[in-house]
Amino acid sequence: KDGEEGYPGDLTVAAVYTVTDDNALRVVFTATTDKDTVCNLTHHSYFNLAGKGNILDHVVYLNADKFTPVDSTLIPTGELRPVAGTPFDFLTPTPIGAHINETNNEQIKFAGGYDDNWVLNKTSPGELSLAARVYDPASGRTMEVWTTSPGVQFYSGNFLDGTITGKDGKVYQFRYGFCFEPQHFPDSPNHPEFPTTELKPGQRAKSILLLIGI
Repeated sequence: KDGEEGYPGDLTVAAVYTVTDDNALRVVFTATTDKDTVCNLTHHSYFNLAGKGNILDHVVYLNADKFTPVDSTLIPTGELRPVAGTPFDFLTPTPIGAHINETNNEQIKFAGGYDDNWVLNKTSPGELSLAARVYDPASGRTMEVWTTSPGVQFYSGNFLDGTITGKDGKVYQFRYGFCFEPQHFPDSPNHPEFPTTELKPGQRAKSILLLIGI
């Protein structure tokens, strides 16, 4: 509703989930408003392709040359920092655990692992393109993430502590799951150089996410 959580306008949102014939989950978000507002919708499911244990051996590829570093409160500073030569470089497929404990890296220390937004490589804004691929050597499972969004938040389960119980009674312990959250960059309204999240009356926000099992 207008004013809820401080946001102006009545925001009307739809999320449509479709299971496709080619083993993919397709998620389409749409939103309209009756006042100028901001809107940044995403998908926050946890995954563990092994089905058990931690996710540190999962091998990740992220189609991004840059990421948005954060301050100590995990809010982006506005910089677009190259991933080259940092623990945030997943252009070459790399196990999640390879650099996750490098607390000499300020960004790793702030988040206690990975909880950052990557700036996706796009040939044109809004194109549906590959954002991430993750492979679990133990099970042989692979998942691809495709999105129309300009960024993806990669979260490595740093704050999981055993208080959440999932499917079949399995408890989510520390780093037992990961998330890929396609999105606009966090804190975009305060960084004019970021792609805008402003939504006006008469406009229709739309984003598409594909999660493909291989």
